[in-house]
Amino acid sequence: MKSLSWVGVFPAITTPFREDLSIDEELLRRHVAWLLEHGCRGIVANGSLGEAATLTFAEKIRILEICREVAGGRVPVVAGISGLATAECVALARAAAEAGSDALMVLPPYVYRGDWRETEAHFSAILDATSLPCMLYNNPGAYGTDIHAAEVEALCARHENLQAVKESSGDVRRVTALLERLGDRVAVFAGLDDMVVEAVAMGASGWVAGLVNAFPAESVRLFELANRGARKEARELYEWFLPLLRFDTVPKFVQLIKLVQAEVGWGRPIVRPPRLPLQDAELASAMGIIRSRMAEIPGA
Repeated sequence: MKSLSWVGVFPAITTPFREDLSIDEELLRRHVAWLLEHGCRGIVANGSLGEAATLTFAEKIRILEICREVAGGRVPVVAGISGLATAECVALARAAAEAGSDALMVLPPYVYRGDWRETEAHFSAILDATSLPCMLYNNPGAYGTDIHAAEVEALCARHENLQAVKESSGDVRRVTALLERLGDRVAVFAGLDDMVVEAVAMGASGWVAGLVNAFPAESVRLFELANRGARKEARELYEWFLPLLRFDTVPKFVQLIKLVQAEVGWGRPIVRPPRLPLQDAELASAMGIIRSRMAEIPGA
């Protein structure tokens, strides 16, 4: 089994689309390279922010291949594994491994919200599908499935390759609960952008980040300040960043984060249906926040 450093800022990358809604592979290459140039320590592809539910199986694998080519072994490429059916997710996990992915981020099944026996069976099937290191993704608000520390502990006892948890409940007490039960057996990552400083203070070793797609330098600096306990400097940067980081916590987070990317020159606000671009009052409100923050970028 591969060893993997679960430390630092791992962007959950957006998927860039052209006007015809095809994937812009060249922009994807340049974007991943830009994120790595600014100190990101891993790339998470085909996640919720990557609009995985709208991607075909072949598109997901192609995205992973491109990320792997750009990363060139310098940082791990983590493949998001999600779908409606367990068999679909198992097939995707194996194909991701064959495409050269370094790790998997394992999500609960879409739509059907099973009990723990069913959810555990789903996770176990994916964890058993390859020997790749895996991160479990807990986001009860988005997926309706809540994974508690005791359940993570039970999975860890059965699956050596379960090495990390992306904790997106928004409750920082979940970080301490995981570390209390499991110590350094798993790495805990902040999974919502507006909980990163609090999560790091409680022992999180990494951040699966969203706004990093537009502000990688600021995101990496914020994480590093929090990690070394520079409370005053971290607080100042956090206060500037928070209005944008909160975009990561609402249903239209994909549209919002892509809009920020467009404003900083690193993408287009194009999303695949059923999502539609923002308009009218929603667009005006978002643009007001974005432009006010861009006018005050620390160090700019």
